[in-house]
Amino acid sequence: MTINIEPLLKNADPIVSEILNNALSDKEVSAQEGLELFKTTGIDFHLVGLVADEIRRRRVGDIVSYVVNRNINFTNVCIKQCGFCAFSRDFREEEGYFLPTEEIVRRAKEAHQLGATEVCIQAGLPPDMKGDLYENICREIKKEIPDIHIHGFSPEEILYGASRSETSIEEFLKRMKEAGVDTLPGTSAEILDQKLRDVISPGRITVENWEKIIKNAHKMGISTTSTMMFGHLETLEQRVNHIAKLREIQKETGGFTEFVPLNFIHTEAPMYKHQLHEGIRQGGSGNDVLLTHAVARIMLNNSIDNIQMSWVKEGQKMSQLLLMWGANDFGGTLINESISTSAGSEHGQLLRPKEIRRMIKEIGRIPAERNTNYKILKKFDSDEETDEELDKVSDASQFGSYVELIKINKFKYKNPREK
Repeated sequence: MTINIEPLLKNADPIVSEILNNALSDKEVSAQEGLELFKTTGIDFHLVGLVADEIRRRRVGDIVSYVVNRNINFTNVCIKQCGFCAFSRDFREEEGYFLPTEEIVRRAKEAHQLGATEVCIQAGLPPDMKGDLYENICREIKKEIPDIHIHGFSPEEILYGASRSETSIEEFLKRMKEAGVDTLPGTSAEILDQKLRDVISPGRITVENWEKIIKNAHKMGISTTSTMMFGHLETLEQRVNHIAKLREIQKETGGFTEFVPLNFIHTEAPMYKHQLHEGIRQGGSGNDVLLTHAVARIMLNNSIDNIQMSWVKEGQKMSQLLLMWGANDFGGTLINESISTSAGSEHGQLLRPKEIRRMIKEIGRIPAERNTNYKILKKFDSDEETDEELDKVSDASQFGSYVELIKINKFKYKNPREK
């Protein structure tokens, strides 16, 4: 069912009404106009959601997609100490772990046998890392499972790999593509504002280098996702500027497959736990989360088609709401999830495909399994329901958990200098 929104906009604030009417006419909404939408309350707040949902319907229709995938966070040992990250450990800490390549391949094969089309590989930055580690991981996975899609290695990891290999970013990206990387996650973006990055993650990849890696990947035919972590110290101005920057990159390269707003999980994050910064928040409120997805849809109209929400961070019921506020993608089944879980997220590590499909159907939309590049593999537009391989898994504990992983002796991180 569609709603004729234009008459409703007559009841809105005149400035908000003009912005939303322009959005419905496919005119570009500026960062300053996006900021006005973030400040809405009352009827105007709800109209932002209605317009975002209508733009979503026009752009991508009523299909809600998801991917069957597995996260493999192969080490939590990291040379960086970002204030928002509860996942990483110093190499001297007891809880540091490092999965050998054969274990990474085993997990990828297990996922593939359960119907996964993608493995997402991201990790910490271990000291003294061999320059060819990332390439070797990809080659070994592709050797065993040639048709699995490797969605791996954030711009931060690409920069580190290039540094450890003593080669240029361009050359390292070329080597990674040859080794089997298919797409990159556009993580390590947080907020693309250097002054803020210097506060929450000093020493982390710069805005300049993040953009350089993303643009070079796109030019090589390596698509990426795009993300934004919100709800900590950033201002609304920094948020809309971040979204506008992604839009400009997309105009230049066309290489972003999706945009994913990521709510700050505060519970175990060091900068919140130890109150390192005045005014730090506990992530976005319900209203804030809804507006962030809606404003993203409105600002990214005509550029990035797919807005994904994170069920790991938001939970199942809020995820359903976000699908009515501009989002059209449910993300992945994950199977293992360590980064949000270690920060205090309580929404689990696995969502079976049938659970995702049920939630999508409950809000009157059509579930569809996709691949990483958003090609629809199978639509579920009838009432008939068949279990996929991953649906048949009765006990998700067989995949292990982050809490268990950091205690397994054979996977404990061993400093190469001590060997």
